[in-house]
Amino acid sequence: MTAIPEIPGVVTADQIRATGAAIAGMQEESGALPWFPGGQTDPWDHIESAMALSVTGFHAEAEAAYEWSRRKQRHDGSWPIRTVCGTVEDAGTDSNFCAYIAVGVWHHYLITADDAFLQRMWPVVWSAIDCVLRFQRPDGAFRWGGDHRTGAMFGEALITGNSSIFQALDCAIRIAAEVDQPDEDWIAAHAKLGAAIRADIEREEWEIFTPPSEHSMDWYYPILGGAVRGKVGQELIARRWDEFVVPGKGVRCVDHRPWVTGAETCELALALDSLGDTADAIELIASIQHLRDPDGSYWTGLVFADGKRWPVEKSCWTSAAVVLAADAVSRTSVANGIFRDVRQSLVVTPRDEEPATVL
Repeated sequence: MTAIPEIPGVVTADQIRATGAAIAGMQEESGALPWFPGGQTDPWDHIESAMALSVTGFHAEAEAAYEWSRRKQRHDGSWPIRTVCGTVEDAGTDSNFCAYIAVGVWHHYLITADDAFLQRMWPVVWSAIDCVLRFQRPDGAFRWGGDHRTGAMFGEALITGNSSIFQALDCAIRIAAEVDQPDEDWIAAHAKLGAAIRADIEREEWEIFTPPSEHSMDWYYPILGGAVRGKVGQELIARRWDEFVVPGKGVRCVDHRPWVTGAETCELALALDSLGDTADAIELIASIQHLRDPDGSYWTGLVFADGKRWPVEKSCWTSAAVVLAADAVSRTSVANGIFRDVRQSLVVTPRDEEPATVL
C-alpha cells in the first residue's frame, strides 16, 4: 500500500490522495495530462503531473502518461511544445521541456523499483538527452529552443530552463548508471552547465544567461534545479524575498502584480526545503491552501487585490506541485528527495563541442 504524504495542520493524507485522484481525472484516454480538461499538453507539465500520480499511488495512470511520452517522441528525441486534444499546435522544440522526461522516469523508478519500466523508458531518455545536448553552447548554457523543421536553434539561454535542465541531466546520469550505460558526455555537460549557472549567480551579473525576467521562477529556479545550494542559495533567496512573497497568501508569479500562484509557491517551498529551510517551506504550502477546491484540485492562482481566482481554471500542474512539495517536506515517498538530492558536481571528462546553426 502506498504511503500518502501529509503535513499536520496543513493538508491530510486523504486530501493529498484526493488531489492525486483529481489529476487522474483530468487525464485523457491517450495518457496525456493536459493543463486542464480540453486544454494544452506540454511535455514538461505532463511529466510533473505524472510524478504526482506516482506519489499518490496512481501508478497505472502515471505509466500511461509515460507511455504517451514514449509514443509521441519524435525521431530526433524531441516533443512538440504544445498539443491540444491530440493535435499539435506548436511543433517547435523546447530543450528544457524535452530534458524533463529524465526527472520523471527516475522519480517513478525510485517509487516503484520497476526494472521493466526503466528498461522500456531508457531509449526514450537516451534519445531525449541526446537531442537536448545539441542545444548546449560553448559557454555551458543551453539554448532554449529551436525550429523542429529546419533544426536551427534560438540563441538565448534562459536561467529557469537551464536550471531545470541541470536537474534533468543529474537524473539522466543516474538512469544511465542504473542501466550500466554511463555517458561521459552527459557528465561533462552537467558540470559545464552548473559552472555557468553559478558563475552568473555568484557575480550577480548576467554575462552568460539572459537577465532574469519579472517572474519569480527566474529567482528561485537555480536552487530548485540544484545548481546553487548553501550560503549562495540562502543569499539568493533573501535578495528578492520581499518582492515575491506575500505572507499568508503565497508567492507572486510576477513581481509587480497582486497575483499569487500555487505552483510557484510550492516550487519555492521545494527550493527552501533543499536549502534546509523546511519550516518556511511548510508555511508557504499552508499559505496557498485557499486555492484548494473541494474536489481535491487546486486553482491556478488568486488576484489578492480583489479576491478573484485567475485564471479561472484548476490546473493539473498546480495540483501536482502541491503533491510534490508535500512529499518533499514530509519525507514520505522513496523519491521525496528528487529535488533536494541533485548533485552539484560529478567526475567529468571533456567532450568535443558540436557546431549549431543559431537563429
